[in-house]
Amino acid sequence: QVQLVESGGGLVQAGGSLRLSCATSGIYFKEYAMGWYRRAPGNERELVAGIDSGGKTNYADSVKGRFTISRDNAKNTVYLQMNSLKLEDTAVYSCNAESPVNRLYNYWGQGTQVTVSS
Repeated sequence: QVQLVESGGGLVQAGGSLRLSCATSGIYFKEYAMGWYRRAPGNERELVAGIDSGGKTNYADSVKGRFTISRDNAKNTVYLQMNSLKLEDTAVYSCNAESPVNRLYNYWGQGTQVTVSS
């Protein structure tokens, strides 16, 4: 079975930091593109950050310079380091894995809640 499990969410004050982790199993991780998405109440799900199998990254404009996506192929895990958190970063964050041979072969974790308080 393919499984993606996020962890690291929680309640933090504005200006603080969190590191999210997404541990995967059942996929050839090092060849998958990985992404972090988020969905806030009343909003559509949006791509926060992505990283391909070669390490190339992309970020939403709203988080660029504050968030960093990385991957550890030895641990089959992708991370999202979130610094200088803002109230508007509050959302459920989910990770996604996309197959290199067919972009329609993709998998999702259950999500982890990030809440930023004033």
